[in-house]
Amino acid sequence: MRLAVAQIISSADPAENLELIRDYAAQAKAAGAELVVFPEAAMRAFGHSLRDVAEPLDGPWAGEVRAIARDQGIVIVAGMFTPGKDGRVRNTLLVTGPGVDTSYDKVHLFDAFGFTESKTVDAGETPVTFELNRTVFGLATCYDVRFPALFTANARAGAQVNILCASWGAGEGKAEQWDLLVRARALDSTTFVVACGQGDPETVGAGPAGSAPTGIGHSAVIDPLGSAVVALGGRPELAVVDIDPSMVDEVRSKLPVLANARQF
Repeated sequence: MRLAVAQIISSADPAENLELIRDYAAQAKAAGAELVVFPEAAMRAFGHSLRDVAEPLDGPWAGEVRAIARDQGIVIVAGMFTPGKDGRVRNTLLVTGPGVDTSYDKVHLFDAFGFTESKTVDAGETPVTFELNRTVFGLATCYDVRFPALFTANARAGAQVNILCASWGAGEGKAEQWDLLVRARALDSTTFVVACGQGDPETVGAGPAGSAPTGIGHSAVIDPLGSAVVALGGRPELAVVDIDPSMVDEVRSKLPVLANARQF
């Protein structure tokens, strides 16, 4: 399967970000990809109000993403914000394209490193998987990467690939933690991990938006044995990669951690 990782840098303008999605989706399709993954907060960058852009999954922004996916004949995964409870929003991944239309609400909220996502975001409750051309994908968002159980739950539900969309916060050691965590989650679940993060705003001459996690780049595709198929730097970039889902069965026959795991 050929897929693409679109490491973009979102702005505050959802319409402007739609044009980024349109451009990168067209590039991915031209390169032969069946699926293109955009980061968390593709709708609007963190550091700006989320409530005034949050809309239902059948709203106009999601409708435009669906139209792009339909016109290009490609499945798109992109981070957006939907209405939640008590005036908060949900941090949602929209998945849409030929034969696919689903969504995932981020389960683990980023109440760490001085940031309190739970003040403005309503947590999701359940894992989500979807199938594309006989390959099963699981979904995760940013801080979820620190919680192995979600990735193994997706694997037990049939996932051969875990998609991780992020807007990873900068800070001392954070890039090293990201690299360690995405590799570890591939090994925990014996899946490919397709980790797409927001690019680093400083690489295009823009500073971070205060304490908001606006991205560091370092998107990567990791194989089930924890090796990088591709790893990016900080700048906006499209990476197109080929993965072989049959590798998952081969690895699990040699390294049956899911089968060997004991429950305590």
